Amino acid sequence: MSRDLLLLLQPGFLDPAYPGERFVCPHGVSIEGLLASDPVRSTRLDIKRVPFARPRTEVIAALDDQHQGLPALVFGSEYPTPDDALKLGSTRYVTDPERILALLAERHGFPKLH
Repeated sequence: MSRDLLLLLQPGFLDPAYPGERFVCPHGVSIEGLLASDPVRSTRLDIKRVPFARPRTEVIAALDDQHQGLPALVFGSEYPTPDDALKLGSTRYVTDPERILALLAERHGFPKLH
């Protein structure tokens, strides 16, 4: 069985267009907060934080070079795949941050958004 894979941008990344400034992904920061709130539950899935610069080799390996936007939750075989998952060949995934948060609750026991 394979586990779910959560792909996020590394917090504190640099963007060459803005020298000397550090950033967080506005779409991933709430997911990072949820993960930080329960480190034990975070071990229930694979999490990779990738650099901002493209090409993002770990994202390409999981999806492809045309789908490097983050965050992304790539489904493993441990749990049933939700009906609203996007499909790329045999790979199923979601990229909507709110849906990722909901799926982390459903699939991995994190608290739900209120």
